[in-house]
Amino acid sequence: MVSFIICDDNRKINQSINEVVDKAMMKNKIPYRKLSFLDYDTQFMKVIDENLPNKVYILDIETPTSSGIDIVRKIREKDFNSIIIFLTSHDELGYTILKQEFMFLAFICKFDDYQNKLAKAIKKALQIVGQKRILNINDRGVIYNIPMDDILYITRDSVDRKCIIKTEYTEFKVNTTLTDLFSELNDTFKQSHRACIVNMKRVRIINKRKREITFDTKETIDLINDEFKKGLVLPEGVKVVE
Repeated sequence: MVSFIICDDNRKINQSINEVVDKAMMKNKIPYRKLSFLDYDTQFMKVIDENLPNKVYILDIETPTSSGIDIVRKIREKDFNSIIIFLTSHDELGYTILKQEFMFLAFICKFDDYQNKLAKAIKKALQIVGQKRILNINDRGVIYNIPMDDILYITRDSVDRKCIIKTEYTEFKVNTTLTDLFSELNDTFKQSHRACIVNMKRVRIINKRKREITFDTKETIDLINDEFKKGLVLPEGVKVVE
């Protein structure tokens, strides 16, 4: 999943940006969502704090109430991984932005063939997203592309006979087996129970006595078997309660 966050106060350009995103994503099998704003309002600021997957910001430099430069400072205070694309009528601000070291992907002038340049920038953004390990699942014609770093754990629902892939922002129910999923995952994933696989990068506390695992989202599960406890090699930062 890729999350496009768009802000431009010009309604016509805002709509055009949305159309460029849709056209670019039609050529890919990557699921995506768009959040579109006309100003850096309170709703936009909430999005900065949300744990959305693979954020790609397409931002205007100036809106009626705020500066895109100030907004990116706020983004980078909390988030170094999101991709940022500047779209502006103020071409002269390019040098100022370069000096800020915002780690942005592109600086595009609205007066210089911006649709094509934006499409190229989106293509590059997708390449960057694609470098992250992705769990690809084709579930009866429905394609899921889930970044592995976003997964907390995967369990088996014995009633529905489906696997539940739990991420920090949602869960996916798929018609496959734990064994098949485990074979597609990287080595940060360990089977903690016959009905559960956990992403050790997201684990923060293992309580052996209570047989509980707590993740960085503070969510807790109680699916630990003795084999998992015996052969455990812990990443740095994981607390163990005996």
